[in-house]
Amino acid sequence: MQQLIGLEGVLNARDLGGYEMADGRHIRPGLLLRTGCLNTATDADVRRLEDEFHVVHVFDFRTKGEILRAPDRELRGADNLHLPSNDPATEGEWRASALAAVAQNNDMELLLHSAQTEETKQTLYNMYPALILSEWTQLQFATFLNFVAKTDEGAVLWHCSQGKDRTGWGAAFVLAALGASRELIVQDFDLSNLFYRKEVESLCRRLAEMGGTEEDADVIRGFIGVSTKSFISTLDLIDREFGSMQEYLTNQLCLSEEEMMRMRNRYLI
Repeated sequence: MQQLIGLEGVLNARDLGGYEMADGRHIRPGLLLRTGCLNTATDADVRRLEDEFHVVHVFDFRTKGEILRAPDRELRGADNLHLPSNDPATEGEWRASALAAVAQNNDMELLLHSAQTEETKQTLYNMYPALILSEWTQLQFATFLNFVAKTDEGAVLWHCSQGKDRTGWGAAFVLAALGASRELIVQDFDLSNLFYRKEVESLCRRLAEMGGTEEDADVIRGFIGVSTKSFISTLDLIDREFGSMQEYLTNQLCLSEEEMMRMRNRYLI
């Protein structure tokens, strides 16, 4: 897969470079990087990000608590911008959920049991719509896109914890601004599932042995990997609520036509 950048200690590390846009142009390699968090980056990873990719901005979509538990390794010459994409207004609901306990404690036994409850299914299925409808979250992604648009040299890197959900939406917005097709946006989002496939398959086998249904297994797939089905339905929600992804970028994420043209001139060949 040409998008892989092969970092030793960083999960789900990819380069958007090489993707073909609807107008036939391609994204320049080495400028738009999406990854998991950098707390486990090796010395070799840090050197590559500094010397090969020349990263100038690192955007961290995690919460303050996530950052305190696993602070990024710093990159020479790069600034770190904390843009917590989880809306504080709904953070209490998330912390009270079984999935939050699973995430904080890496408790797979709890995941297997909670996957069979309606409450957990609703928590998972509501996650993406809550993300794109929140004015707080829109502000974080608007700030992110503004920085991406005005960066004149070096690479930008964005991440959350595992580089899949929040990071995936950041990539979706960048790709849409650059003129990617919906099919390509979905394809890039779904690629995260390749990185977590073995763990998903193992847990789904155990769930089946416990009498879990296919719907229950979707919770495992969506929590350990990404729910592409939910992603697509949320893209449909954007079209219904805001007219189109382009209108969402312009009106909700405050990305002007001038900034989109600037991005395309900078990042496309």
